[in-house]
Parts: sequence; C-alpha cells; structure tokens
Amino acid sequence: MTTMESLIGLVNRIQRACTVLGDYGGGDNAFSSLWEALPSVAVVGGQSSGKSSVLESIVGRDFLPRGSGIVTRRPLVLQLHKTDQSSQEYAEFLHLPKRRFTDFAMVRKEIQDETDRITGKTKQISPVPIHLSIYSPNVVNLTLIDLPGLTKVAVEGQPEGIVQDIETMVRTYVEKPNCVILAISPANQDIATSDAIKLAREVDPSGDRTFGVLTKLDLMDKGTNALDVLEGRSYRLQHPWVGIVNRSQADINKNVDMIVARRKEREYFATSPDYSHLASKMGSEYLAKLLSQHLESVIRARIPSITSLINKSIDELESEMDYLGRPIALDAGAQLYTILELCRAFDRIFKEHLDGGRPGGDRIYGVFDNQLPAALRKLPFDRHLSLQNVRRVVSEADGYQPHLIAPEQGYRRLIEGALNYFRGPAEASVDAVHFVLKELVRKSVGETQELKRFPTLQAEIAAAANEALERFRDESKKTVVRLVDMESSYLTVDFFRRLPQEVDKAGNPAATATASNTDRYGEGHFRRIGSNVSSYVGMVSETLKNTIPKAVVYCQVKEAKQSLLNHFYTLLGKKEAKQLSQLLDEDPALMERRQQCAKRLELYKAARDEIDSVSWAR
Repeated sequence: MTTMESLIGLVNRIQRACTVLGDYGGGDNAFSSLWEALPSVAVVGGQSSGKSSVLESIVGRDFLPRGSGIVTRRPLVLQLHKTDQSSQEYAEFLHLPKRRFTDFAMVRKEIQDETDRITGKTKQISPVPIHLSIYSPNVVNLTLIDLPGLTKVAVEGQPEGIVQDIETMVRTYVEKPNCVILAISPANQDIATSDAIKLAREVDPSGDRTFGVLTKLDLMDKGTNALDVLEGRSYRLQHPWVGIVNRSQADINKNVDMIVARRKEREYFATSPDYSHLASKMGSEYLAKLLSQHLESVIRARIPSITSLINKSIDELESEMDYLGRPIALDAGAQLYTILELCRAFDRIFKEHLDGGRPGGDRIYGVFDNQLPAALRKLPFDRHLSLQNVRRVVSEADGYQPHLIAPEQGYRRLIEGALNYFRGPAEASVDAVHFVLKELVRKSVGETQELKRFPTLQAEIAAAANEALERFRDESKKTVVRLVDMESSYLTVDFFRRLPQEVDKAGNPAATATASNTDRYGEGHFRRIGSNVSSYVGMVSETLKNTIPKAVVYCQVKEAKQSLLNHFYTLLGKKEAKQLSQLLDEDPALMERRQQCAKRLELYKAARDEIDSVSWAR
C-alpha cells in the first residue's frame, strides 16, 4: 500500500472508530474534535443533479435509493476502505455492526428502511446520519457524506420550512474548515443557477475547498458543450472541474454493471469530439483519484495538529481511566486488599468531615453549643417548682409526721423530679449527634470517588457504618442517662448544710425557732424551698451542660473516628472469594464507560503510532 493510501486509510479508520465509539457529531462529546480535525468530502447538489450517480460511480456499485423528488432524506456518511484484490466486497452499517452485506441491493433497501425508521414513510428529512462502510478492492480510501439535495420549493407532503431546513443541514457540514465540498451541477442547466456552486461560494469564497463536478454531459442539446465550465472560463475554481457521464435510465433499468458503466464513461470521453483532449482528466475514476490526492495533501499539512490533538486526547483518557479505576483482579487476596483500600478511602473522608477538613462536623458542635442549652432552658421547672406543686410534694413527703427542721424528703423528691427532666435533652443530644454522623456517612460514601464503581460495596459500607453508629448511640444514651441518674442518686451535702443558715439571722435563736414553727407551712416557707431547689437544679444543669457533650463525644464521635468499620473488617476476613467478588460488582454504567474509554485510548494510541510511522515514511 502506498504512503498516500496509508494516510487516507488511517484517517478512515480513525473516523470509523470515532463513529463506533460515539465520538461523531460534535456537541458535548469531549473527543468529537478529533472527527472535526479529520478531512472528509461532502457531496452537495440540487435535487436530481446526479449526486447519487456520482457516488455510485466512485464506489463502483449500485447501492443508493433512487426515485423522483427528495430521495436522500438523511445524511449518509459513506466510508470507503480499499482492500486486497482477492478480498470480497461487503458493506457494514453502524446500526447493524455484526451484519455484513454482500448483496448491494440489500444495502439500498437497508438505507431506505433506516431512513423511514427516523422520518417515517413521508418526505420529511432528519439530520441524524446513517453510517455505512464499504470494503472493496475497487475503491480508493475516502470518506464521503451524501446530503439531501438542495431545493427551492416544498412539494406536497413536505413542511413549508423544508427548504431552509435542508440548507441549514447542508451548511452544518460544509462550513467546517476541514470539509472538502464536492459541488455537483448538471451540465444541461446554466451554471449560474447551480445551487451547489452558490452555497460553496458562500462558505468557501476562495474556492480552496471546492471541487466542481459537472454531470449529464451526454444529455446536453446537440451542438452545445460544457467546455467553458470544464476549462474554467465560465466559473473558475482553485481545483479543476471534472466531467462525469452517469448511467442512463435505460442502463439503470437494465441493471448495467457499474464496471461496464465506467468503461462506457471512458469511451465517451475518449471518442467525444468536444472532450477528447480532456479525457485523461474526466470521469468518476479520475474524480476519486483527484479527491484522494487532495486529501493526502490536506492530511500531510495537518499531521502536526492531528498528532497534537491525539496526544491531548490520550492525556485526557489516561486521566479518566485513573478516575474510573483500573480493572479489578480476580485473585481473592487482591480483591480483599482492594476492598480494604476502598474502606480506608471512605474512612479518611469521613474523618476529614469530623476534623474540619470537609464541612459537616461543625454541626456536632452546634448541637452542644445551641441545641442542648436551648433544650435545658425550655425545661418546665417553673411548673415543677410552682408554689402549689412545692406545697403538695413537701406535704406528701411528710406523711402523718410533720418535718421538724427542714423537709429533707420533700427536697429530695423535688430535686429528683426536676432532674428527671434532664433525660429528655440528654437523649435528644445523642439522637441529634447520631443524625449528623449518619448524614456524614452518607456524604462520605458519595464523595469517595473510588467507591462509585461498586454500588454493592457502597451499600455494604454504608450499612456497616450506620449499624456501628446505632451501637455507639445506644451506648451513648446509656452513659448520658447514667450521668443524670448519678446527679439524682447523690445530692451535694454542702447544699443541705447551708439550709439551716437561711432562716432569719437578724433575731435570737428562740425568736428564730418560734418564727420557724409558725412559718413552717406558710407561703414564704414553700417559696424558699422552691428557690433552693431551683438553685440546686441550676447548678446541676451547668454541670450536665458540660458533661453530656463529653459523654457524647467519647461514646459516639470518638468511637466513630476510631472504630467505625472495625466490625465490618472482621466480617470481611471471614468472606470467601465469591462473596468478595460480589462486593466488587461494578456499576454496569461505569463498566461500560471504562470499556469505551479503554477502546478510545487504544484507538488513539494506535492512531498516534500509525501517524508516526507514516510521517517517518515520508
């Protein structure tokens, strides 16, 4: 194979691979720019200008749908791959990747059916391309794009905007700087009215990308010819005009072989009194070689930019592969190691949330600094220590024997009753911290990029972590309730020792005793009791406001930092190879994404190597 064929064949293979891997079409795809950087040939012309016949002449096969009006209703991306002379010709569609067509009549039918699948059996058009590859020893390496024919009016069954829709669709292809425009014009019409030339002049005013093709030379009126156009006098292009003689309708009806049609075309130019001096530069075979030579020069000029783009794509793909993770080993030991590494990655992120490296841990401090004090302030001590309730509790505590000096049992019952209220805020603090820790587990699982590959392991780690948090919460509740119970079980002695000194110190002992006896069941007496109990409860409240957070942090936060997955690690050590594999059951979408990424990476590396080898061969 010549260097030229190698270059264009390489471009064809890259374009084909880009198409298969979903990189065709631009838009949001990160790698579509490679397709855009590679040259292709767009076939442009008015309806019934002979576009299909030109394509079939280049391919050497009768494979395109025919008929009156608009026949091409979707773009056809046609990639020609030259094979060895002994190889059998066949065609493949992108939408039917495992099926080879050797009967080109079936290719025509499939194009029609695939068109109808999108547009329906109407005269509507669609910008969604059909991708067809033809492998044959009778073609040159080329990528050709057959586009719907330009038209000036909508016919019956077509929407009014179809004229503009077709032009817009064609422009999206021919405006690209790497697109070679094959402008098809019939010779039996004035070139000044050519839709293809008009559009080409607008998007390629210098004519550097435009190749003019004149069809239907054999259908011109007798005594006329197209030499003014073919020799560049009527309308000059940077590249020479090429004349084509397509098969007649009679030949098409008789299914005349394209090889025979090519021979007839050569004979026409060789024997024509008007065109014989141009015979060597006319015909579909010459057109295919001319396009191939032009593409070679374009590709050679753009090799550095293509190589740079491929290298950039390789770097991006390598980064994405690192992000997605490499394939998992089948060995049980390696799988266990991988799982432990993933658990450590999760645990590291969870600790960063608690320690302040990531947001969220500050909410635990908010529980202690805001929620707990607010809950303590809202406790119903005013109701519990109301005059009526104090009188009732103290009186009930005395029983039939009135208290002699101070109502100790009444004090105890009032204090114990008040301290019981602390259970609610204490347990609520535990639950609030538990909720924060659970939320941090959820966030940490989601933020562990390595875990996204394995939804099953994600769920298992989350479940194990939450189960551990439940155990820590239960232990924490027991501890804070114990703190409250400890305050109830032992009242500070100094508090009771100060009580006798709170009577009226202004009088003598006898007067004090008399006053005490008379006031024993007075309102002032019960108010003092309530005030004393409130003072003691306030002292305990300040103590618990400090000790409850300590207990919660020790039992929940510290344990979560140190041993959140310890039980899970123990269970992992007991699992068999099959169970470990199930934990590493990847998300199918990520597996597909990695496979696609690996295919792209392989494609681009192979393309880089081939381009390097072709470049050295120059």
